[in-house]
Amino acid sequence: MKISSVEIHNWRSIVHDKIDFNDLMIFIGQNNHGKSNIQNAILFFFGELNVSEQDYNNGSTDLWVEIEFSGLNTQERLTFQKYVTVDKRIKVRKSATKTEGAKYSGYLENPALEWLQEAHFSEYTNREAVVELPITEYLPATGRITKETYATAVSRYIEGNISEIVFRYELETSNFLGAKNVAKGSFGDVYFIPSIKKASEELTPRGNSVFAQLYARVIQKMSESNETFIQAKQKIKELTEILNKQKTDGSINTERPADLSSLETLIGRELESWNTTIDIQIGPPNVDDIFKLGATVIVDDGIKTEIDRKGHGLQRALIFALIKAWSNLIHQNEELSSDSTEPLRRAGSNSSYFIFEEPELFLHPQAQRELFHSLVDLSKTESQVILCTHSSSFVDLDFYKSICIVKKDSVESGTKVLQFNDELFTELEEKKKFNLSYWINPDRSELFFAKKVILLEGATDKSVLPLLAKRLNSFKYDYTLIDCGSKDNIPQYIRLLNNFKINYVAVYDKDHQAGKGQQAIECANNSSTAIENVILSSLGSSVIFENDIEEELGMTEKATNKAYRAISFVLQEGYEISDNMKLKIQAIYE
Repeated sequence: MKISSVEIHNWRSIVHDKIDFNDLMIFIGQNNHGKSNIQNAILFFFGELNVSEQDYNNGSTDLWVEIEFSGLNTQERLTFQKYVTVDKRIKVRKSATKTEGAKYSGYLENPALEWLQEAHFSEYTNREAVVELPITEYLPATGRITKETYATAVSRYIEGNISEIVFRYELETSNFLGAKNVAKGSFGDVYFIPSIKKASEELTPRGNSVFAQLYARVIQKMSESNETFIQAKQKIKELTEILNKQKTDGSINTERPADLSSLETLIGRELESWNTTIDIQIGPPNVDDIFKLGATVIVDDGIKTEIDRKGHGLQRALIFALIKAWSNLIHQNEELSSDSTEPLRRAGSNSSYFIFEEPELFLHPQAQRELFHSLVDLSKTESQVILCTHSSSFVDLDFYKSICIVKKDSVESGTKVLQFNDELFTELEEKKKFNLSYWINPDRSELFFAKKVILLEGATDKSVLPLLAKRLNSFKYDYTLIDCGSKDNIPQYIRLLNNFKINYVAVYDKDHQAGKGQQAIECANNSSTAIENVILSSLGSSVIFENDIEEELGMTEKATNKAYRAISFVLQEGYEISDNMKLKIQAIYE
């Protein structure tokens, strides 16, 4: 099963918000706007984080995190049977109050009709009570009606008349699965990789590190199937028996070392006044543990050392490699268990959720891009991947439904998540044109991180405008310039920015140059109108060059290599920015 939505109430900076989930989730935004709070709310739900006084939002006394899961397999539908809806989903809330602590509660899909509700089954265990109900055909024709037979009849009735039954979806008042505390791992396994973590912690063969779990599986498999390993364990067991007074069958051990018996006698003499003796007994050691304790991981990148002596980039890469290896092993085991003919029993989910905080740390740009696509592949399995990042390398418009922009406009409104789950393009041709513009501006993912986006027609505008803005002290580093490739591509970018509620300004040429024919002018006007028609005044505006940027700069010579020529022109000694151009640059960067 996978998370389909998360709703958070009164958790840290989040007053209330609901987030739709995909297989891959990418949370981005300015610092101190709440990305980590969303991540920690999820960790709280899964039992990876305890609630504290400081987790309650702005003086509130209660908080909760609610997660809806979909895509339940047969095993999970059995485990959570009571809570599974008609469309095979479950929704669970973990709540906490300052006085009572934390608890889980599930949502129940109850029929509106009383005689179909489990709480009233005991009222319909006689023929007189059900004689006029449509459920009679599902009950035994003769004999006593028990609560169990009535429940079976209700189940069959609901299944056969599902489209006609009205349901109420309500939060139960009792505890989830009837237990005060839900066992950790019931909803699947969570792997949290914080921004700063020592690789040595994950490479230790002891404890619950990822490597320890991977290595333990190898040792367990050897212990069960490797003949040499099995023989070694038997030898150690036999050696252990020699050290004890009695053999496992109760007979006296005549081969016991005399020194061991002498040690018992020596200590026993000192305890005579206490009427006490001692018997040194040796239990067979767990051979599996011996092999774990003796394991050390040496990393060879040309020089063999332990991982702590390697660079942070390699340490980070090794952590990710361990996580992927663990995920692959989990799903291999799931495939084997799905082929099993053994009857299903209630058990925790085998789903896995990977939460990465700033995965880009210590990685160069190419390694970041490679890691991103590796995590995309991981999310296509039964795993779900959640990223909190400041890097545009982890933002890809092919996965625009995964992008969540985290904003906090005020303490009162709290942290909010902006996402867009509808179709971004209404026509295939529109999508094709938009993707083609990527080759002109491969860094366009940066726009999601910008405080304001400046949409430009081409390379000349992108080269010259920041140069002039710096000269006028108007330039802002938290604004992103996007070369849209052409005037006709600008509306597509505006729609994208509208959908994610990102501020912008569209900068384009009016294209009424001298010598242009009426048809060309009309074509330019149509392109201008297409831009103006999609601008939302609450988010964006436009700045228009009378004919083109070259004329506004004062260039009279028309030539190829326009961007290079324009830069050379404004950098020449004595160049003065016109008053009109100053106003437009200030409007762009205001």
